[in-house]
Amino acid sequence: MQKVFLSTVCLTALPVFLNAGTKAKPLNVIYILADDLGYGDLGCYGQKIIKTPNIDRLAANGMLFTQHYAGCTVSAPSRCSLMTGLHTGHAQIRGNKQTKPDGQEPMDAATYTIASLFKDAGYVSGLFGKWGLGFPGSESTPNKMGFDEFYGYNCQLQAHSFYPEYLWHNDSKVCFPGNVNLGRKIYSADSIHSYALKFIRSNKDKPFFAMLTYTLPHAELNLPHDSVYNRLSGLFSETPFIQGKSTYFTSDKPKASFAAMVQRLDLYVGQVLNEIKKLGIEDNTIVFFSSDNGPHMEGGADPDFFNSSGPLRGTKRDMYEGGIRVPMIAHCPSLIKAGSSSDHISTFWDVMPTFAEITRVKLKEKTDGISFLPVLKGSKKQKQHKALYWEFHEQGGKVAVRMGKWKGIKLNYGKSPEAPMLLFDLSNDIHEDNNVATQNPEVVAQIEAIISKEHTHSDVFNFGRK
Repeated sequence: MQKVFLSTVCLTALPVFLNAGTKAKPLNVIYILADDLGYGDLGCYGQKIIKTPNIDRLAANGMLFTQHYAGCTVSAPSRCSLMTGLHTGHAQIRGNKQTKPDGQEPMDAATYTIASLFKDAGYVSGLFGKWGLGFPGSESTPNKMGFDEFYGYNCQLQAHSFYPEYLWHNDSKVCFPGNVNLGRKIYSADSIHSYALKFIRSNKDKPFFAMLTYTLPHAELNLPHDSVYNRLSGLFSETPFIQGKSTYFTSDKPKASFAAMVQRLDLYVGQVLNEIKKLGIEDNTIVFFSSDNGPHMEGGADPDFFNSSGPLRGTKRDMYEGGIRVPMIAHCPSLIKAGSSSDHISTFWDVMPTFAEITRVKLKEKTDGISFLPVLKGSKKQKQHKALYWEFHEQGGKVAVRMGKWKGIKLNYGKSPEAPMLLFDLSNDIHEDNNVATQNPEVVAQIEAIISKEHTHSDVFNFGRK
């Protein structure tokens, strides 16, 4: 695949009906995706230390999902699954694969994405935050993948810095000379959030899809020392994180920084909710909130201290529940019952068919997903997955299957695909402590068959095999 880099210079749908007997309006869709936010990092999911009143309000006035899964346990493959409606046994991107000097492994030019879906529905669409599914000048940039506007990081590695030298606005660089040499005048998350709010305001009179892929609370643990941070800076006994060989920022107070980053994210969500209410489009807008994978341990982060995985085992890069089960909240006063919750087993590759049903657009490509719109509407006529499948192409390769109450995991799969499976009964072992594989050989056999069926060959991501 030839890599071409840009020369850069700094610079109508058939909608869901809201109310019977009224004129139909297409629902606006806002999808907020946090970065490395754990299942237990929010108050509405049991967090006791970090305060998240706005996200808690989102849940109190909407629906909270207790068994929602990310596309993978790290960023790029998880986002590819979300974008295309395919699990990582079928998706093009199955791991974090860096390109030089800027960006990640791209998707094919003809890839059908959720942005393509909304374009077919007559929506204007914008992505604000992190992309991580291509490199500048490739066939796989947000604008070439269906988004009308993009502002943020093309490269997820560069997104590790919250005071970058530049961000991208569509195909042009927006440079921040004050950030060079630690000038730190532009905090990227604030700038991205500002563009997102402007997009919502500018398109309030037309159907829009806003995808807000904030980089909080991913490491580095770094943010302005303003009121959000200062309220927390003296609360914890701190051991400074020293950069050493790490590429992350040296943080004197990593616990306060992490908590303040989550609270800053919560503040953004509150401002989005206030904005759509002020614009008079709250009843006509469905807001989703989720995270791309489990909590991280980089840059001095301490998920054990904050109980970031909640009752689950594991963190980012694990195939245990803590690595892939994520918060998910949906809010729409005209559609979703306030204060409701669902234990429906759903996942990132369900989002595309759900959006298709919301907009009544026929999907142009087959997905692995099932629309969960019936659950959102309170219907009991909801189709269920027979099984969910994940694969991860780092740390020797890992695969996992969720089949009803059963969870099967195979570690070091790239080198030893025939190695024994770990099997857990999530109905009574949500922390995945008791391997019951030897007692349930027939279940192990079923899951082995699912793994064989769902994995398709990839020239780029092949578990190191020829």
